[in-house]
Amino acid sequence: MAGTKETVLGVLAPICGSVDVYEHRGDLTFAVDADDLIEATRELRDNPDTRFEQLRDVTAIDWYDRRPLRYDVIYTLYSLTHKHRIRLRVSLGEKDPSVASLVEVWESANWYERETYDMYGIYFENHPDLRRFYMPEDYVDPESGEPIYPLRKDFPVMGVPGSLPLPSMNPDEN
Repeated sequence: MAGTKETVLGVLAPICGSVDVYEHRGDLTFAVDADDLIEATRELRDNPDTRFEQLRDVTAIDWYDRRPLRYDVIYTLYSLTHKHRIRLRVSLGEKDPSVASLVEVWESANWYERETYDMYGIYFENHPDLRRFYMPEDYVDPESGEPIYPLRKDFPVMGVPGSLPLPSMNPDEN
């Protein structure tokens, strides 16, 4: 079966060597190195034992206190053939986090990667059109001029001062 731990490990082992596996409430997550991502996903898609034809989502997690690998990029894969889902996880460093784009493997990665870039600042190498998705292209810190990303843990809780009109904190004015 496509989603069994042993089957996926059998497909990933020749490519990735050791793979960490996490199971939570029946969902499997496989941690792979960023360098192995393209080859691993191609094999998971094309291998008849797995056939993960769909990339369902790409997102990130900011582990603010975890250094040096502050970010995880999470890929949700689905097999239409075997009707099973897994996740792949790639850990990235705090400084200039980047990973290969999966657009060449699944075209659907285009929008998911743009969204993840816009919200977390994860750079996807060789992406055909990597630009902001929700936020304006010039969404930067007014003091430093550096781009800012709303879902990072170091983003200001009340937003960037002056960027949006905020409601008054005085209840009589609302």
